[in-house]
Amino acid sequence: MLVCNGVTGDSRVQKTARSAAEAGWEVTLLGRSPDGRAASWWIGGAQVRLLPVPTPLERPPRTARRPLLSGPLAYRPGTAAYRTRLVQAWRDELRTRRAALAAADPGGGALARGRRAARLALPRAAARLARRWVGFRTRQLDKGVGRRAAGTLADRAAVVLWQRVLRERCWRGLWPGLYDFELAYGRVVDELRPDLIHAHDFRMLGVGARAKIRAAAEGRAVKLVWDAHEFLPGVRPWHNDVRWLPAHLAHEAEYAPYADAAVTVSAGLAALLRRRHGLRADPVVVLNAPEARATRGDPDEKVPGLRALCGIGPDVPLVVYSGAAAPQRGLGTMVEALPRLPGVHTALVVPKPAAGYPKQLRERAARLGVAERLHILPYVPYQQVVPFLAEADAGAIPLHHWPNHEIALITKFFEYAHARLPLVVSDVETMAATTRETGQGEVFRAEDTADYVRAVRAVLADPERYRAAYARPGLLERWTWEAQAHTLDALYTGLLHDRPDRPDRPDRSARPARAGRAQEPDRTDQPEGDGNADLCGGAREDRAATGRAVRGQGAPGDGRGHRRARGRERQRGPGTVPG
Repeated sequence: MLVCNGVTGDSRVQKTARSAAEAGWEVTLLGRSPDGRAASWWIGGAQVRLLPVPTPLERPPRTARRPLLSGPLAYRPGTAAYRTRLVQAWRDELRTRRAALAAADPGGGALARGRRAARLALPRAAARLARRWVGFRTRQLDKGVGRRAAGTLADRAAVVLWQRVLRERCWRGLWPGLYDFELAYGRVVDELRPDLIHAHDFRMLGVGARAKIRAAAEGRAVKLVWDAHEFLPGVRPWHNDVRWLPAHLAHEAEYAPYADAAVTVSAGLAALLRRRHGLRADPVVVLNAPEARATRGDPDEKVPGLRALCGIGPDVPLVVYSGAAAPQRGLGTMVEALPRLPGVHTALVVPKPAAGYPKQLRERAARLGVAERLHILPYVPYQQVVPFLAEADAGAIPLHHWPNHEIALITKFFEYAHARLPLVVSDVETMAATTRETGQGEVFRAEDTADYVRAVRAVLADPERYRAAYARPGLLERWTWEAQAHTLDALYTGLLHDRPDRPDRPDRSARPARAGRAQEPDRTDQPEGDGNADLCGGAREDRAATGRAVRGQGAPGDGRGHRRARGRERQRGPGTVPG
């Protein structure tokens, strides 16, 4: 299995790997290290290996050029922050010198103060002038980079030229950064010699397809499963660059035909993918549902209390949101509604509570005078999510109208359902239709604070009316990962049914002895692994939704000489086919 994130923040990937191992497959899950260090651990019987992925190709030379035509006085990208900080240090130095002069001559009256001011008058004037000059050149850079992100005439022309000349292959010129993943993952995949590759999302599709091509050249047949988590044309670009989306669309179009089967998260998205790529059949739908065991909780595992973390008692009305923190997720609507919902508390369970956008929400709540009723909390492990959320009175999904929001039942929808929470859902198409059909909550107009307030009041006034929907026979049973895992196992088995070494069903006794709970990184196997690293690296929509211009500084280059992670050599058990 291939994924371009750090694994721990992606419950779908973790559940897929664990359930495949439990079905008897030998599973190696390759992910991206967020800190440039190789790491390895186990999720049940599946081995996770995080690989360093240096990304110099995502910072082509054009991002380091200043916008000479639109901002001839602009700084070079990467220089502005240094100059701004230097001016701040200069002004701080003058403030300290002024204080030192005052301490050396505490008396003296107005004449002494005048002498001190005169001694610093010229340096202070120079510092003010420097601050204005640096600010002007920085604004020139920001405007130029903003125009470049929106697409200058030259950038738009470059996109059209690459598309006309190379068609689906145009991503190589538009966004060569996609090669960074091939260079990091490709040789490792080849060394594993898999029989089946499960490529999660659009970046890994190309890595899996090229591995399949190389295997065919060696006479090995490799099956490729493409797991499309979202509809790429509806994705908000992860970089403020007009080239990003056309490049990734071309990359997906080039390699989609290599997939022997496709998997996705909803029937609506399956239909879109089939039309877009001319697939022979609709992709198999595998819902982002929670595991049944996770909905019950582990009696041996202490789950943190949601209300305890908020500091409120059991009778205080509490509305919870769990997921990525980004403006298009509608969290601003939840904060704006608090003054109109006296006594109601809101909990936002997000990947990084200290990040920029959650900080903005706190500041807004403070200005509204409701800061004490807004609680921003960190994620809990995915197997604890349902019992953790169950302490709330209602679950909110206030999404804005974006293409990918319209076509899917997202993970939190199922988590709220298994927590038996009444829902407050914006009128995005699929979730709104399902909520109305089941009667499990209220639908409000997206971005309409007054209508959100109405919906919250309705579910808090009669929560049992909405909870009764979960008593419908078979509803929650269908919305479990175990049901989805059976579908995936059948897909894998069908793809490899003609292999001479593939039995009708795998021998479950042959799976690795580490099956069970997710393990910490194995320091015996991977002495350089860091089991305590923040492997999530931030939700993608958090990064994309800030709306700030990218100044071309990029992340620091990974110049460290890390050893490539090497998994243990494991013997293939009888009846077990590597996945």
